[in-house]
This record gives sequence, C-alpha cells and structure tokens, in this order.
Amino acid sequence: MRSRTPAGRSLAVLAGALALAGSVTGCGIRTTTVPVNAGDAPSRVPCEVQEGNLTTQAQPGVTVRVYLVCASELTPVERAASLPAEKGNSDPVRVAQALLDELLEQPSDTEREAGFTTYVRGPLLVSEVRAGDPPGTLRLSRQPEDLPTAALAQIVCTLSEGAATDGSVVLGGPGTYEARGYRCDDDTKRSPESAVPTTGPLPSAS
Repeated sequence: MRSRTPAGRSLAVLAGALALAGSVTGCGIRTTTVPVNAGDAPSRVPCEVQEGNLTTQAQPGVTVRVYLVCASELTPVERAASLPAEKGNSDPVRVAQALLDELLEQPSDTEREAGFTTYVRGPLLVSEVRAGDPPGTLRLSRQPEDLPTAALAQIVCTLSEGAATDGSVVLGGPGTYEARGYRCDDDTKRSPESAVPTTGPLPSAS
C-alpha cells in the first residue's frame, strides 16, 4: 500500500474537522465567539465598617474615632480604646497617647477588607509640654514635619477631634523647635497627601 502524500493527509485532516463540526451542530450545540455574560462581578461598599464591629487593642474601653486612609482619603473609624469612661476629664497627654496607639495599630481584618490602611508608624510617644509652650501643646517623640504627610494628616485630624474642640491641634517635637498649630479641614480629609494646613500665630504661654 502506498503512503499518503502530504496533500492527501491535509485533505483527510480537513475532512475530519468538517465532520466533527457537523456532528456538534447536529447535536444542537452551536459554536460561538461571543463572550457569555455571567452577570456583574460581586461588589461591596468600600471604606465602611459594619456598625458594632469595633477593633479593641487591649481591654474594652470607650469608643473613639480615629482617621484612617481609604481610597486616598481620610475616613473616620470607630475603635474601642483603653481609656476610662471619664476620658473628657483625663490627662490630655494620656488621651492623645491612646489615640496615637490606635493609629499605630494595623487595621483589623474587617477594616482591611473594607480598604482601610494607616501610614502612622512607631515608635511614637506623647510627652509633657515644656515651659513656654502654648496651652494645649502636645509634644511628640518625632518632629511632626518629619512624618509622612498622610501620617501627619491622620494624627492632626484624630487629635483635633479627640483632644480638642476647634478642629486644630498644637504639636511639637522632641527638639528645640517651637510648637506649631495644625488644622484639619475638608481639604485635608479629601487629600491627606497634600500639606497639612497650619494655624495662625499661637497664643503665648501664660
């Protein structure tokens, strides 16, 4: 028997392919190149933590609001901080440290799934004011201007709500530089990577 020529083999392969296509069509199955629409992909609302799902760093305490970064903006998140119930009458340095500790804490699984993150990194401590500091000054263990802009924005917005009432906070560092007033406004919350605005001249210490 003579072997098939290359042309004969090609015709045989083509005939087999046509026969297979015919059998598929005969079974009621039609080939298509149009993608199948399986519906919209599952979606969730970002930057939102379910009510009552609080992250507790240590023992249950009072509910506080801290600002985390989500979708390139600052968004408040409720946390259960280790503070006595009478936090309003507590030492302001202790309150500020508790708030900073919450910012230093990495987001919980629930917060992370919702898109939250924090740019505040430790160590970061709050110390007592110095002689000559304006009233309400909080001294940090790192110079505020040396912190990442987004981290400073988180700190300013968190402390201005948790340790002050006028939307601003006076911060200083460990060095000899004078303390400066920082303000948390809507622009800061919308764009934490931009420079954090400062306040006007600070009142002198009495």
